[in-house]
Amino acid sequence: MDLRTDCLTTRRRFLRDSAALGAAAALIGEPGAAAEPGLTIVGPKAGYSPQIGTLVSEMAFMRDQVLRSTKDLSQKDLDFLLDDKANTIGALLLHLAAVEAFFQANTFDGIPSGQMPEAFKAKWGLPMELGEPARKSIKGNGIDHYYEILSGTREHTLAEFRKRDDRWLAAVDQGWGWGPTNNYCKWFHVTEHEANHNGQIKFLKSRLPGAKPASE
Repeated sequence: MDLRTDCLTTRRRFLRDSAALGAAAALIGEPGAAAEPGLTIVGPKAGYSPQIGTLVSEMAFMRDQVLRSTKDLSQKDLDFLLDDKANTIGALLLHLAAVEAFFQANTFDGIPSGQMPEAFKAKWGLPMELGEPARKSIKGNGIDHYYEILSGTREHTLAEFRKRDDRWLAAVDQGWGWGPTNNYCKWFHVTEHEANHNGQIKFLKSRLPGAKPASE
C-alpha cells in the first residue's frame, strides 16, 4: 500500500497545526484531565495523556460518522460493486480495520512498514491492498461482521494508547517513507484516512439500486 500519496498534504497540514494544538493542550490542564464526555467535545479524555486523549476523541468522532453511514446496510448493499474498478462498502470497512492494524504493528510493536510478518499479511493483506482479489473474496458478510472487526481492532488501539504518554506520541520515526514522521502524524492519518473512505462509502450508497436522490 502506497501511503505517501494519501498523506503528504495531510502531513503538511498537521505540521502547520501542531503548534496550535500543543498550545491548546497546555491550556487544558494536568495530564489525564478529562473534557466533557460526548463525541462533539474534542479534547483530553480520562485514562489517557492529554494529547493522546484529544486524538482518541477525534478518532471516536470519525468512527461514529462511518457507523452512521453504514448502520442500515444489508448484505446485498455491502457487496454491491459499482463497476469493475470500484470497491464494495464491505471491503472498505475491512480496509479501515486493516490500516489501523498496520499502524498498531508499526507504532506499538516497532515493526518497520516494509517488514510486516507473514501472519500479518495472511490476516490483513487482502483488505489492506484491496483491488481485484478483494473484489472477489470480501463478500457474503452482514454489517455485524464488519462492525465486530472494527470494534476489536479499535479496542486494541485504545488499550495500547492507555499505556503510553505524549512523549511517545511526539516520538519521530526518522526512516518513515515520506520523511521524518511522529506517532501523532501516523495516527492522525488513520483518522483522516477513515474520513476519506467514509466519503467513498457515502458515494457508493448513493449509487445502490433503489437509492433515493441526494435531495431526499
